Amino acid sequence: MKEGMKFATLTDIITKAWSGKTTKEYKVLKGLKKENLRDNMTNTELILNMLAEASTKDISQATNPETFEDNKKVAAQGGNVANVARMELEEKTGKKVITSLNANQHLKKPKIDKK
Repeated sequence: MKEGMKFATLTDIITKAWSGKTTKEYKVLKGLKKENLRDNMTNTELILNMLAEASTKDISQATNPETFEDNKKVAAQGGNVANVARMELEEKTGKKVITSLNANQHLKKPKIDKK
């Protein structure tokens, strides 16, 4: 399932399932235009995204989906694995995992007042 639009659709389904946002909505939240979304994720966002993708791959290997519709269902299931982890982490920390923080904001060092 690595055909351009189909692959992008499955990626979007996975992202929406774990984060509650499509890839485009996620990029808008982070203020990105052409920048890579992954490069602008926090460590936790990236780990959950990877969990969603790995879970999708594992479920796909276990169930051998035959149609694009079957693959869409598997993508949603894989994304949901990471969604469950995200919700539990948010409950335990009281902090949202999905953030507008991007690489430019993350890499900026606060200025230290040397008075």
